[in-house]
Amino acid sequence: MQIQGQAALVTGGGSGLGEAVARELARLGAKVAVLDVNEAGAQRVAAEIGGVAMKCDITDTASVTAALDAAEAAHGPARIVMNIAGIGTAKRVIGKDGSPAPLEDFERVVRINLVGTYNMIRLAAARIARLEALEDGERGAMVCTASVAAFDGQVGQEAYSASKGGVVGMTLPLARDLAQHGIRVCTIAPGLFATPLMKTLPEPVQQSLAASIPFPPRLGKPEEFAALACHIVSNTHLNGETIRLDGALRMAPR
Repeated sequence: MQIQGQAALVTGGGSGLGEAVARELARLGAKVAVLDVNEAGAQRVAAEIGGVAMKCDITDTASVTAALDAAEAAHGPARIVMNIAGIGTAKRVIGKDGSPAPLEDFERVVRINLVGTYNMIRLAAARIARLEALEDGERGAMVCTASVAAFDGQVGQEAYSASKGGVVGMTLPLARDLAQHGIRVCTIAPGLFATPLMKTLPEPVQQSLAASIPFPPRLGKPEEFAALACHIVSNTHLNGETIRLDGALRMAPR
């Protein structure tokens, strides 16, 4: 699919990897709707790239529907959906005081990262399926965000790894399910990236993490994630695949 002129949705577009994706889509000529639970962040990015911003909680159907309606009113029907929104937490199963981890913490991570991703996909896909087919019968392309933690989860990452493993696990069946409608689905599993969250860590910690990456021995750049996400959209034969973007990193237990 040619990105130029297409309407695109980016969840989590108000910061980090989502912001980088929104910027790259705009650079390539897409009409970008920046969706984020952080409305201020979404508005900042949208203003800088000439897009539109919507506050959106991906776990809430009414919120997603309202955002999709507003984006369509501004840019027309979207064919590109970038699912970048998510959270990351770490908590051991048994705490230092011997008490079990709160179930609510596990449920929250899975609900946002996995259920929220599926919620956006199902609601957006139903709209894309009604659009006129393009070349090769394609109607739309969706990119989801997992993590290397889906494969190499560290101590305390049970909830995060489970949620991202779920995203990986549903990628192929989603692609197969939506193939009849001409909608492709792929997932990127990033390693250690220089996001705002990463930059809150002390510099020595960041350097130590970067040194653990075989090559190149540095943190990934958000622009590199964005470049891959946009390549997936433009390469019509990429479908049903999860791509690790990690410099050959394999995470240690801790």
